Amino acid sequence: MGRKRLITDSFPGVKKSRGHRGPGDPCKGEEAADTGESQQPPVEEAVLDLLRQFDLAWQYGPCTGITRFQRWERADRLGLSPPTEVLRVLWAHPGNPSVQFSLWHPYPL
Repeated sequence: MGRKRLITDSFPGVKKSRGHRGPGDPCKGEEAADTGESQQPPVEEAVLDLLRQFDLAWQYGPCTGITRFQRWERADRLGLSPPTEVLRVLWAHPGNPSVQFSLWHPYPL
C-alpha cells in the first residue's frame, strides 16, 4: 500500500519569492503611496458605535446592499422612527465610507 493521499497532492506547488517585491507592492507595515485623494478625518469611536448599533437594530429592516442613509430614509418612510442622531452623523460625514456604509458592506452578498 502507498502513502495516504493528501488534498495538496492535487494542486501544483507554487513557490513564492521572498526577495524583491515590485514597485507597486508595499511591504507589510508600509503605507501605500498617497494617491492624491484627500484623507478622511478620523471618526470618534462613540459615533462609530452609534452607527454599529443602528446596523444591528433589526426593527429598521435589513442593512445589506444599501447605505445607512438609504436605510434610514426607508425606515422613516415606513414610520419606524429611526434615530435622528444617526441622520445627523450621516449628514456630518457625507464622503466618509466608514460612516456611510453599513457594518456588512465589506462582505460580498
